[in-house]
Amino acid sequence: MKFKFENKKAIIGMIHLMPLPGSPNYSPTDYSMKMIIERATEEAKIYEEAGIDGIQIENYWDQPFIRGEEIGYETVAAMSVVANEISNKVSIPFGINLHMNGGMGALAAAVASGAKWIRVFEYISAYISYTGLTEGIGGQIARYRNMLKANNDIDFICDVGVKHGSHFLVHDRTLNELAIDAQEQGADAIIITGFSTGIAPTKEKILESKTKIHLPVFLGSGVNSKNVKELLSVCDGIIAGSHFKTDGKIENLVEYDRVYEFMKLVNEARK
Repeated sequence: MKFKFENKKAIIGMIHLMPLPGSPNYSPTDYSMKMIIERATEEAKIYEEAGIDGIQIENYWDQPFIRGEEIGYETVAAMSVVANEISNKVSIPFGINLHMNGGMGALAAAVASGAKWIRVFEYISAYISYTGLTEGIGGQIARYRNMLKANNDIDFICDVGVKHGSHFLVHDRTLNELAIDAQEQGADAIIITGFSTGIAPTKEKILESKTKIHLPVFLGSGVNSKNVKELLSVCDGIIAGSHFKTDGKIENLVEYDRVYEFMKLVNEARK
């Protein structure tokens, strides 16, 4: 990665935005932009105070998701505004993710708000998910990043073997072969996940993905206080969200004590 976190084996905390304008569950009464911003900035400050290394902002509650090329201007605009407000409240670095595989919109929002990376669910290859066939967008976003003069400013952190989806109906390449493909095609880092949100990848799966690649490997789901030391020993960083919420439920607010205690374990493991 071109961007370097202050600490090795960085921990990135998720901010799952409430439904944004244009999504089915958006309501100017229940989830106005003012309320969305207030909740997101509150969680960002909790993360920073508890010692986390970075945050990732995501339109998690814009369900049901649509394909990346169908994401509207209103979503990109709302994400840009929220991300910019967060950047004014905290000093830790942040990245952006737009479901599903909305790398083009995420990149535009990243440039507008000063994000350091975007998450790309399908940089190369293809998979079957909620929205049907999702195809790799590496060629498009690499060119778009160049056009926006952001090659040196924004990294692509790319999933290999996505959660909530299947590659097996599309091809028979192994996890490591997909990781090598992503590396050869210009990914800046790799993300390995479990089968779904809250499910961790196995240690064996992580080690398999790292064979013959030199890119940083992040874990994208299921890491918690019970498994963090073991999994951190075989990866370069972690993206976590559900575990930091009250009662470990993704719909709840980020809780300071849960983040703080998790980071104590991380710092012990780093030593």
